[in-house]
Amino acid sequence: MICPACKSDTLIVEYNNIELDYCPACKGVWFDSGELELLLECAGLENCQSYISDTIDVPEAVTSEKKRKCPICRRKMKKIYIDEDKKIMVDICRNGHGIWFDGGEVAQLIKEIADKAPGKHASQGILNFIGDMFKYREQK
Repeated sequence: MICPACKSDTLIVEYNNIELDYCPACKGVWFDSGELELLLECAGLENCQSYISDTIDVPEAVTSEKKRKCPICRRKMKKIYIDEDKKIMVDICRNGHGIWFDGGEVAQLIKEIADKAPGKHASQGILNFIGDMFKYREQK
């Protein structure tokens, strides 16, 4: 797949049967439809389906940032804030093919969700999970 952000070739990173497209150049990550929910469930977070479903239909964010094209259907994706504080803006395919996260945004989202999850150690465990997933790619 070609990275929707920087047009570099992406690498496929597989972790617990979840295949993600990772761009080593810009460190962005493409989640095909349903993969983000699988990742969150795999990391031990419950009730993630409703969190993600609630964000899919939010209004488009007002931004001057260039719209990216979906790597599947090539249509321009819409930009939305995926977090309550409106600090994490992602690109979502209007046809439901997936979500693009710029470098570092996945970890930001996981931290936010984990901080709201019950249990003191949830946040650190999930951040370690995400760190392990991309650690060998980041070192190159």
